[in-house]
Amino acid sequence: MDRVVSADLYRHNGLTGVAGFIKGLLTDPGFRYTYLLRKVARHGRCTPIGLFYRLLKRRHSFTYGYQIDPAVEIGEGFFLSGHRAPTVVGSARIGRNCNVNHGVTIGRAVKNGETGYPTIGDYVWIGPGSVVSGPIHVGNHVLIAPNSFVNFDVPDHSIVIGNPGRVVKTENPTVHHINHVLYE
Repeated sequence: MDRVVSADLYRHNGLTGVAGFIKGLLTDPGFRYTYLLRKVARHGRCTPIGLFYRLLKRRHSFTYGYQIDPAVEIGEGFFLSGHRAPTVVGSARIGRNCNVNHGVTIGRAVKNGETGYPTIGDYVWIGPGSVVSGPIHVGNHVLIAPNSFVNFDVPDHSIVIGNPGRVVKTENPTVHHINHVLYE
């Protein structure tokens, strides 16, 4: 098991090793989908194994509501909530040790005549029902509260609350939300 998959696995309840990997695949839909997403991104579109992983990923997309483009750059330690609610990530760059909860939408949008996608830093917790869109940068150690709308840059060590979002500077806002980090 490579470093990225190990970090993803550990973020899901501290699971490690072969037994933890099997438990994660069998019991945690968020980890299972993340694992398939990593495999799809790694293998070619026209190879038999690549096609196999794409079919499995597609099946899990329909079953659990996850829709994440394999071209999205996602850092190690990605945590995807296992709840059955649509989670859509169209275009983005997501840093290390980030949590994406159910009902979240992340993607491309137009802002001031410029089309682009979000760049999300490390240790970011995105609450249920939140929307993050446009050519913006979300800093490190940011907590985006549930049902928030973010279409503006967010500085490091902040909490975003509401729709439209309001930024509150806070030291270590994700300290109790980002758990089980394998690699610092």
